[in-house]
Amino acid sequence: MSARFTIRKLGAQGDGIAETESGDLFIPFTLPGEVVNAARERDRATLMAVLEASPLRIDPACRHFTECGGCALQHLEADAYRQWKRDKVVHALKGIDCEVGDLVACAPHTRRRVVLAARRTETGMALGFNRHLSPQIISISECPISLPEIVGALGQLKALAELVCATTKSFRLAVTVTGSGLDIAVHESGKLGEHQRRIAANFVIAQGFARLSIDDEIIIEPRKPVVMFGSVAVALPPGAFLQATEAAEQTMADIVGGHLKRAKKITDLFSGCGSFALRLAAKSEVHAVEGDAAALSALDRGSRFATGLKRVTGERRDLFRRPLTFKELNAFDGLVFDPPRAGAEDQSKQIARSDVPLVAAVSCNPVTLARDLRILLDGGYTIKSVTPIDQFLWSPHIEAVALLEKPRRRR
Repeated sequence: MSARFTIRKLGAQGDGIAETESGDLFIPFTLPGEVVNAARERDRATLMAVLEASPLRIDPACRHFTECGGCALQHLEADAYRQWKRDKVVHALKGIDCEVGDLVACAPHTRRRVVLAARRTETGMALGFNRHLSPQIISISECPISLPEIVGALGQLKALAELVCATTKSFRLAVTVTGSGLDIAVHESGKLGEHQRRIAANFVIAQGFARLSIDDEIIIEPRKPVVMFGSVAVALPPGAFLQATEAAEQTMADIVGGHLKRAKKITDLFSGCGSFALRLAAKSEVHAVEGDAAALSALDRGSRFATGLKRVTGERRDLFRRPLTFKELNAFDGLVFDPPRAGAEDQSKQIARSDVPLVAAVSCNPVTLARDLRILLDGGYTIKSVTPIDQFLWSPHIEAVALLEKPRRRR
């Protein structure tokens, strides 16, 4: 049964929050000040109608908005949206002595990597994104966050999903735009027979895709998927991590590079395929540390075939189980770390004990960033700046780069 609610504020995931006698009620796709009609189920509700709209409500950019769960805030006016995004970082860092800079905005049609959900249904193959908080897949025909290369290939990607599907369950296609074409990494689509593999491989060739891999096994690779990290070409391994937008990656690299420009020896922790390391190596020696062997190998190959770089070394190491010790870190005068969403608590404790004078912390989770920054501050570091970067347009996710310094002790 539906009821009338007044929205008080936006929550951390972009849902509107109404106060009720039994606690906060989360109503997606609503805005502060709005009066809405919604059907309640425990602490969540489904929006039925907006009775009194906020002056900040705008028409969404996509016809699938509110059905597709990929975006949370297309209905919020741009300046208010950007303020909300910046405030997520401000709120997370509350109690930490630092100034949060202006948000670096994200333009539409710039996302180069998306993870699509697929499933064979009675009416055909569904390909798109899950409905908000639901396993149901909403097939999409447009996506205003994604590069045109992805949107223009949705029909071919759906056909490819049909060809590789050997399961009754849902599966994933990670699609990345590279300099060589689309790199498609399929996961959990089931075991293919040889005939099915040949048909899928022929389809990839016919469509001009760069590569098809299934559960990290390369099925066919007409061209190695290559991206540029600064002036260095890197061939990505299947399913490799890549920053969501090229513009955000370059912005982060510029901020980090400017901070570490005086450093002669830098370590890049959680280096991935080298988006920071290979840019920094234009001016400094870099030691890259990464737990994933394929990513580290791609970084190494990129550095070996590049020209004009300083010495680049690599080390495979699980930094969650075995962080670099403060004694090891003292060999460097610059450091950048970009961990997964869980952050780098144990590694931060070692950095805090070290003498590394220049540190750049990159994070896609303001909450774990706040925890790690507190550890560094307690170890004698000072925060020079924090820059929020929106590379996840209209979603609740936000990137941030924090720059820190510590006077180096004489030894």
